[in-house]
Amino acid sequence: MPPSVSTVAIDVAGRSLSLRTGLIAEQASGSVEVRYGDSIVLVTATGSQSAREDIDFFPLSVDYEERMYAAGKIPGGFIKREGRPTENAILAGRLTDRPIRPLFPKGYRNEVQIISTVLSADQENSPDILSIIGASTALTLSPIPFDGPVGAARIGMIDGELVVNPLMPLLADSALNMVVAGTADAIMMVEGEADQVSEETLVRAIELAHDEIRRIVAMQLELANQAGKAKWAFSAPVENEDLNMAVAGWLGDSLHAAVHNPDKVLRLEGTNDLRAQTIAHFAEQTDASGAPLYSSKEVGGAFDKLLKKEVRSGILDSGSRPDGRTPTEIRPIWTQVGYLPRAHGSAIFTRGQTQAVTVATLGSTAEEQRLDSIGLETTKRYIHHYNFPPYSVGEVRRMSGPGRRDIGHGALAERALLAVIPDETEFPYTMRVVSEIVSSNGSTSMASVCGSTMALMDAGVPIKSPVAGVAMGLVTDPETGRYTVLTDIQGMEDALGDMDFKVAGTSEGVTAIQMDIKVKGITPAIMREALAQAHDGRLFILGRMLETIAAPRTEMSPYAPRVTRIKVNPEKIGAIIGPGGKMIRALQDETGTKIEIEDDGTVSIASTDPAGAEKALEKIRGLTQEIRIEKGDIYTGKIVSIMPYGAFVELFPGRDGLVHISELSEDPAIRVAKVEDLFQVGDEITVMVIEVAPNGKVSLSRRAAMTGVIPEDRPRPQRREGDRGPRRDDRGPRGPRREERGSFE
Repeated sequence: MPPSVSTVAIDVAGRSLSLRTGLIAEQASGSVEVRYGDSIVLVTATGSQSAREDIDFFPLSVDYEERMYAAGKIPGGFIKREGRPTENAILAGRLTDRPIRPLFPKGYRNEVQIISTVLSADQENSPDILSIIGASTALTLSPIPFDGPVGAARIGMIDGELVVNPLMPLLADSALNMVVAGTADAIMMVEGEADQVSEETLVRAIELAHDEIRRIVAMQLELANQAGKAKWAFSAPVENEDLNMAVAGWLGDSLHAAVHNPDKVLRLEGTNDLRAQTIAHFAEQTDASGAPLYSSKEVGGAFDKLLKKEVRSGILDSGSRPDGRTPTEIRPIWTQVGYLPRAHGSAIFTRGQTQAVTVATLGSTAEEQRLDSIGLETTKRYIHHYNFPPYSVGEVRRMSGPGRRDIGHGALAERALLAVIPDETEFPYTMRVVSEIVSSNGSTSMASVCGSTMALMDAGVPIKSPVAGVAMGLVTDPETGRYTVLTDIQGMEDALGDMDFKVAGTSEGVTAIQMDIKVKGITPAIMREALAQAHDGRLFILGRMLETIAAPRTEMSPYAPRVTRIKVNPEKIGAIIGPGGKMIRALQDETGTKIEIEDDGTVSIASTDPAGAEKALEKIRGLTQEIRIEKGDIYTGKIVSIMPYGAFVELFPGRDGLVHISELSEDPAIRVAKVEDLFQVGDEITVMVIEVAPNGKVSLSRRAAMTGVIPEDRPRPQRREGDRGPRRDDRGPRGPRREERGSFE
């Protein structure tokens, strides 16, 4: 092993968590292998030593790469190699990005790329936590400026007890699944779902996670002492205070008037016009040689700084928000259900200038989403998708597929409803909900949660309890320690504030939580206050929603499929499917239904036509019911096929018998030459069972059904003793022998 390898390890939740560097990926700026159990993630951090001059943001990219070999799987499809990242990989990448991004120096414009590659997944220890720890460790080891380290832990709640890093199979029965990341001093990120857990329990869970985070941070620092590199020198851009003062003096009170406007469009127009005027005014100023004193970028930067100060100082000093609300006030809400006539369920949720149109579609369980990933989950029957078109913010932008933000917001809204979705035995449907954001001014993901609840109720889905969501904000003054928690933040408060804290839940407790911080963490006291304020806001929003629709509809849309379920003997599944699937395809085509069969014998029949569903149900019962056919039984059935020697009659679905041509006539003296002389395919005929062979073949008789006499019960002509019939020699001449027949030549 190379002599440069360094390893540190600690025990977390009874399992060894180890960090190793120096073995592989030596050309990255920093690299580490994170191992927990048999899950291993390689994380690399690579940075550029020169800044990009053409941008005004920090160019950090985080990629989470799932390798199917990590779980001993071969990718599905024809290509058989990994392609675009799965939704789980995108969400894990966002989970890694969010706690580390605020810890880079202000004004840093050098490109940084984090790549987390899952090398081994033991299906017990989730790799997403290891990616966060690995990204922080790789940055700490590298020469890239980074004010970390960051640790992360997952908290579950099993049998009422909080558990650190529960094994993945146990999470299915956990009332809480929450990831917490932070530094040794403060919490940076919270992300999770819960089964209506109280706010106080969440705070206790976060504090428990923080205890483990401090230990994980310490081990990273220990590894950095062994193998860390010297940091690159970086000096933050020096602000031109003279320019800042000049712009502030020139603006006077006009900026305050432009910012404090309840209408987002007018507020944006006012601040944008004022910004353009400011740039134009100062761009005209020149020095003695005629050269411009300030660039447009410098003036724009000074204006943006004053705009941020104006918004934040108004909130901190007087509790006055840009739209005139108090810190705890929620924007006006109006809602509507049944908006789309042909959809199975639909709703409009409007809060201020944020508006979501949410549509629910129901399908059979056969339409659930199949997942091709390294995780334990293979299917999903409740799906939420989120779309954010450019017109929602008045922009012109090229349309493309869903981005990382769209996937992240959709996943958050999906997690918020999971706790109240009925189980498959109670409601055997696949549910897809789509939120179209038609107008945006902050907190669109929480509007999607509210819209989803109402659309599902409109569709007649018996959710356990309605769910609402609200986004909380925070404005802090690091010099004085003052802070203000904001309820229902709008776009400007999100962009210029210090926190975006989304909380969704029912009247009983929290179902989903997501917190992102732009400063270097917050304290448990602030989090308690934010959760308490979010609880009040959530209850207010729920009240407005329930004024529109108080409970799930008792009747589903006439355009929604009806799913009927029956349980059959698993040994009879083959009878429903038939050879090569012939029987089940014929059933679906004949009845216009979708039929799905599970290994335990559960059969689901989905159809928008009740008559078709009932017909399919009857046929499946006929195919699977244990009916003993006995000699003498009489049936009335349809002729399903005709042969030269007789007709096959369907006694019940999946079981037929043969009426020999000699048994069709009532009078045995009358010989029927052709079956078609009496019957055609589809005709009904009453028959009696006259024989059931050991191999299950059934012989039928029309004559016996009409006369009540089974053929072998009829008197037969008595043969006289010695009357053995004609000898062979008396039956006429035989043909020539084979050798006498000649040939065709």
